[in-house]
Amino acid sequence: MAENHRELSEVIARAGRVAVLMGGHSAERDISLKSGQSVVDALIRAGVDARPLVWDSDLLGAINEHDPDRVFIALHGRGGEDGTVQGLLQLLDLPYTGSGVLGCALSMDKARSKQVWLSMGLATPDFQIAKRGAVIGGAFDNPVLPVIVKPANEGSSLGVSLVSERAELESAIEHAFEFDDVILIEQWIRGGEYTMGIVDGKPLPIIKLETPHAFYDYEAKYVADTTRYLCPCGLIDSAIERCTELCLEAFDALGASGWGRVDFMMDDDARPWLIELNTVPGMTDHSLVPMGAAAAGIDFEELVVRILATSMDER
Repeated sequence: MAENHRELSEVIARAGRVAVLMGGHSAERDISLKSGQSVVDALIRAGVDARPLVWDSDLLGAINEHDPDRVFIALHGRGGEDGTVQGLLQLLDLPYTGSGVLGCALSMDKARSKQVWLSMGLATPDFQIAKRGAVIGGAFDNPVLPVIVKPANEGSSLGVSLVSERAELESAIEHAFEFDDVILIEQWIRGGEYTMGIVDGKPLPIIKLETPHAFYDYEAKYVADTTRYLCPCGLIDSAIERCTELCLEAFDALGASGWGRVDFMMDDDARPWLIELNTVPGMTDHSLVPMGAAAAGIDFEELVVRILATSMDER
């Protein structure tokens, strides 16, 4: 423990001026603002010279005005989680938290992330890609229901629908297209929903998600008080070990680094199925990485400092 405190104190001493980048123009802007302010407050409590940097319009001008030594990225969704901001910061030679351009771009694109996982033999549910204006054919002309319909490049379950009846499919597809030009029609795995945070390349305890909703949707994530977060997750030790290994492999396969969160399902035969990787997970009072960290004995201030330390890694 003493060694860990010494390492954290070194991170704080080296941090300099930290801009916590939040806001942006994605559909997840409001969540980003909440995450970012939580991070700012925690960093200040930890002794870091941190200040909010809200992305409204002129991001480059705002960065120059703040003149930070490093950036803590608290952006969610397109623009901030897809490699765009990461590329800008690299061109500016500004250290930043989390994954680089490739890891963010691959992880944000759910279709390509699943294609990479499949190429490496990592289990992920069957799916079909549909593009706006194209005819949707193949196996999903008459899909084996239920399926989940989702935008390929969106987060926080925005635009996502669980379809159990054939008559519901067209409206679910139209809803997903409101958020993206490319969508996924993915086989729904009947079973439990789980998630595992990763910080500094190390796994946090797995959390099982239970909700009276059809699935862990936007309301269950950010609004409802009926969602249950089970940690310990209830899996036997061998299953936890297998799922942890799968999540770490999935993280590495997409070129992710620093920190993130892998979501997966466990079917009725106790087989895990990868769903997606978030490279900038939420940091609100409803967020999962802080819950997993707390279960591992890591308070919120320590967690944000550990994430800040990822900005000091060599890229």
